[in-house]
Amino acid sequence: MSQGVIRSIRDLVVKVDFVEDQPVLGEVLRVNNSQKSPLVVHSFVSDMTAACLNLDSNREMSRGMAVERTGKGIEIPVGAPTVGRVLDALGRPLDLSGEVKAEQFRSIDAERQRSVTFKPAKPEILETGIKVIDFFTPIVKGRKVGIIGGAGVGKTVLTMELINNIAKGGSGMAFFAGIGERIREGHELYMTLKERDLLKNTCMFFGQMNENPVQRALIAQSAVTLAEYFRDEEKKNILFFADNAYRFVQAINELSTILDQIPAEGGYQPTIFSDIKTLQDRLTSNENGSITAMQTIYVPADDISDPAVQMIQHELDSVLVLSRKVAEQGIRPAVDLIRTSSSLLSPDVVGDRHYVLSVQVQGLMQKYESLKSIIAIIGENELSPADRADYAKAKKLIEYFSQNMNVMEVMTGKKGEYVKREDMLKGVEEIIV
Repeated sequence: MSQGVIRSIRDLVVKVDFVEDQPVLGEVLRVNNSQKSPLVVHSFVSDMTAACLNLDSNREMSRGMAVERTGKGIEIPVGAPTVGRVLDALGRPLDLSGEVKAEQFRSIDAERQRSVTFKPAKPEILETGIKVIDFFTPIVKGRKVGIIGGAGVGKTVLTMELINNIAKGGSGMAFFAGIGERIREGHELYMTLKERDLLKNTCMFFGQMNENPVQRALIAQSAVTLAEYFRDEEKKNILFFADNAYRFVQAINELSTILDQIPAEGGYQPTIFSDIKTLQDRLTSNENGSITAMQTIYVPADDISDPAVQMIQHELDSVLVLSRKVAEQGIRPAVDLIRTSSSLLSPDVVGDRHYVLSVQVQGLMQKYESLKSIIAIIGENELSPADRADYAKAKKLIEYFSQNMNVMEVMTGKKGEYVKREDMLKGVEEIIV
């Protein structure tokens, strides 16, 4: 392969000159230093100069150093050896369990074959055992659900509970992509899965907040690449958990700033829409298997109208909104029952009984919100008997949809609950009838 020469270095951006035989976008280059530092081609400054990203933040390089082409992009190991392992964006192990001895590798940028003959089967609801999710945002196989909320309102705990409750059925593969979140949370999740013997059906990818923005931006693509392999080659149904989709956008935005790109709306990168769309379009189902995606979305400054949050939200079938005001009342999960919505809450998906109940509950919650301001002025006793009855029902529903989490038993000392969908519907009926 041909060689290039480092022209300049600015933070994570390394510009490399090639006299002939230029590399292609996404190709990995190796710096001729002791660590053979990897660079990935991001764009081209001119016919001769490639703008590359320093994958490992390695500083052992200088202007004039030789750079060699590898002729291939970022490839990660695939297949059975990756199950139960924790990998980084480049497919390297993070779990101190030795090398991943895989025989096959797959490029994270490879074009994905999309089926044009695929016809979705009858909607299949995945029971989570979490009342508020099964009622307001039912998880349907092959669809996307988002858990939206600010910092510290319980997004990661809810994700851990979902993994615990759904993945333990062992009907498919569970994937977890940790994108720019706390290292502690990733470690806690790994230990929880290990203690509950769930690693045998789980693959994990971590690009936590200690990593540079290049790895945080790539980690989701690497996780999706392996998920696509198990879907297409092993004919598996995939449960894909991503924590956090907003951090994916944030990482690319950091790179955009380093690359001197002119920002778009809200200060985000100009490619924000295509970045989100490209990733979300890979979380699809075909005739081989399904990918059911559950993603957390951090809300900066609790502003749900943030452009990035809105763009991610538009790609989802259901949105579970966590509220700081609800969390301050001691209610867990801290779900805002008014703002939570789902396009799957229809008679042909959940059945007439569930649908009618959802309409009645949403009506009661809307009335509860409007009555709260009146009660603050005149008091609850001044309401009409009908309004008092509806207000009391709404308060019972809010209390009913709170629930102790299994994954928090050790910390809270309260036994976790798993409520079957049929029992949940009966409980709702008993309150509103």
